[in-house]
Amino acid sequence: MLEFSILDLIAFIWFAGAWGAYALALDGTLYGKGALNRRMNHYRESWMQQMLRRDMRMLDGQVSASLQNGTAFFASTSLLAIGGALTLFHSSSEIISLVGALPFGVVPTRLQWEAKTLGLATIMVYAFFKFAWSYRLFNYVAIMLGAAPPASEKDKPEAQEYVHTTAKVLADAGRQFNRGQRAFFFALAYLGWFIGPLPFIVATAGVVVVMWRRQFDSAAYHALAKD
Repeated sequence: MLEFSILDLIAFIWFAGAWGAYALALDGTLYGKGALNRRMNHYRESWMQQMLRRDMRMLDGQVSASLQNGTAFFASTSLLAIGGALTLFHSSSEIISLVGALPFGVVPTRLQWEAKTLGLATIMVYAFFKFAWSYRLFNYVAIMLGAAPPASEKDKPEAQEYVHTTAKVLADAGRQFNRGQRAFFFALAYLGWFIGPLPFIVATAGVVVVMWRRQFDSAAYHALAKD
């Protein structure tokens, strides 16, 4: 039996609830439409409109490639993080004694440590799938840019519909990327559980506050709000 303490269970429920509530607020409510991530969808639509007006679209291809490269970097980092989590799993005895020496460290059993490590690996696997799918969607966008109607047909209804469709795929790629990054942030909060349940609770609250401020009270948010 793992026999986690009541405080451990409360901390984990707080973590899962905070992640779920934050994700729902940003992606599934009217409140989330004002977030920085969602505001960028307007610029994605504008980018596709400008692309349609250009005869030479090398610039659009370069921007698309840049987005793909950034996503590939995070996908690769996710794989490295999974490897690191598995290394923690195989080095349980040494690291447990190290955690017990920390001022606020709570010494877990070997099974508890391994369960926490598998949880961290699961988060990173989730992040990898999000980044990998985002990379694939950016790849689709690159193909759609190449297949876009010529500038001479920019005013045709079919061309405008094509622009909207491409912008939707681009927005979905950005959404998946954001979810992968969100998993990274919550993985940092999850690390607090390796020290103890109270640091886990505090770290989760801190991550939520930092992410909320970036979405609703950052310099970039206020700059776009004025636009």
